[in-house]
Amino acid sequence: MMLDQDPARIDAGQVYRRLLGYVKPYWRMFAVSILAMIAFAATEPLFAAMMKPLIDGSFVDRNEEMVRLMPIALVALFLFRGIAGFINAYFLSWVGRRVVADLRQQMFEHLLRAPTHYYDRQGSGHLLAKLTYNVENVATAASTSITTLVRDGFTVIGLMAYMLYINATLSAIFLIIGPVIAGAVKYATKRFRRHSHRIQDRVGALTQVAQEAIDANRVVKAFGGQDRESKRFSQINEKTRSLQMKMIATEAASVPLVQLISAVAIAVIVYLSTMQGLREDISVGTFMSFVVAMGLLLPPVKRLTSVNAHLQQGIIAAQSLFELLDAEEERDQGRRTLTRAAGRIEYRGVTHVYTPDKPPALQDLSLCITPGERVALVGRSGSGKSSLASLLPRFYDATAGEILIDGIPIQDLTLASLRAQISLVSQDVVLFNDTIENNIAYGLPSPPSREILERVARDAHALDFIQALPAGFATRIGDRGVMLSGGQRQRLAIARAMLKNAPILILDEATSALDTESERHIQAALKELMANRTTLMIAHRLSTIENADRILVLDAGRIIEQGRHAELLALGGQYARLYRMQFHDGEDRAVSA
Repeated sequence: MMLDQDPARIDAGQVYRRLLGYVKPYWRMFAVSILAMIAFAATEPLFAAMMKPLIDGSFVDRNEEMVRLMPIALVALFLFRGIAGFINAYFLSWVGRRVVADLRQQMFEHLLRAPTHYYDRQGSGHLLAKLTYNVENVATAASTSITTLVRDGFTVIGLMAYMLYINATLSAIFLIIGPVIAGAVKYATKRFRRHSHRIQDRVGALTQVAQEAIDANRVVKAFGGQDRESKRFSQINEKTRSLQMKMIATEAASVPLVQLISAVAIAVIVYLSTMQGLREDISVGTFMSFVVAMGLLLPPVKRLTSVNAHLQQGIIAAQSLFELLDAEEERDQGRRTLTRAAGRIEYRGVTHVYTPDKPPALQDLSLCITPGERVALVGRSGSGKSSLASLLPRFYDATAGEILIDGIPIQDLTLASLRAQISLVSQDVVLFNDTIENNIAYGLPSPPSREILERVARDAHALDFIQALPAGFATRIGDRGVMLSGGQRQRLAIARAMLKNAPILILDEATSALDTESERHIQAALKELMANRTTLMIAHRLSTIENADRILVLDAGRIIEQGRHAELLALGGQYARLYRMQFHDGEDRAVSA
């Protein structure tokens, strides 16, 4: 069931049953809470029932024993009510928060297992909205709404039963207006669902715009984009406000409408009860007890009408969460493992298409890389360099053909075993808001010794700037390493790859963010790192791959040239033209990725 389907057609019962399935592990706490709700609900008709002996016994019959007992009974009743209310509120809230925590954890873990193309199609703002805004709406549906439905539902049933017991004729009037109230609630439900669905989409868009502006704050400032971003946010913010006001208007209209219908019924009952034919059958205490029961009936009816908005929001939110949880995960059907690969890589007739409306990124590509060989990939933007590298760790699965490591198809290997064989240093360095030590040791099952950390940092030419920091390796580097320079971030990424010590290495222009002096040192470190490792180098600057064992020139997803640097220059083909473009007039110009 997709989120973009008509909200009015969503099977609310099915969604809510699935949501209640998350309550199952905590059924004892939930059962105690339900029993406390029922006990709390029972106090309402009991209070109304106490009015008859209180008035008839105290003011009509002048019963002294009743005068002494009734105050004690009232205190005991409200003490019992208070205890039941506390147990209900605390236990159900505990269950509700556990359900939300479990859902949020399950969603996050599902996102970690989602294939790369899922993130290509989904905006990060919408995913974050599901983890924050939507899941909180589910919390309301799982706790507050249940409390209102069960407690107030039993209260209404109890009061109606008591009123029928006192006078069935008068009480029948309330039964007549039931279908009218149900019709009003049904109409409001459709509007609540429709607006809730749209509000969730708008909140996702709000999060997306805000996240983009925060992440790109330097670009926004440098290009004077504050007004543009402000207008984008304002437009979506205003649409969200407008939709929320429609929700509020629907709730604000439906609640008094139901109350008005109920008040009309009460007015009719009061009128009929004062008619001569009925007054003889009803004592003062019975009449007051009946009127109190009617008065007590209005608040739970109001709450039951009001909760509909929150309930529908929760159902729509739960549907969006289940859509995420039902999305496909990475296919990890492999059963074979590798302790440490020798590093032989083969591409056999590999074709890859991202979407049907785009040309193939790779077309019938075949390639064999021997263990320890350093292979560079060059070509114009969109030639297939990144696609060729991305298929190896199965960030994407090839549309056709197969890829093998040491003669084993990568689909036959578990994802964990496959990716354990590969280290990645990307041009777009990804660091976490954590310490330098934890960023270098990211993904390792146990923290390395300080000696090992210092060794890899030294080899990556990162040790000097790390030791110059006040906290050294314990320094927190901020969101995405914002407290470090681009070159420093790149060196930490290289140190991380060195520490992983995988037999296959993917370098996406690993020295692009370094100055000339640092690059010279890093090239020496990378030369040591690449020794006895199979290396794929995505080259943007041809000066960094002159010593590669083999250079592959790609165009439109095919290998059009291959050989060593000198051989390709002598050939005078595409590589030679790219090289001349970069070094024309002695300038080292970057080829676009």
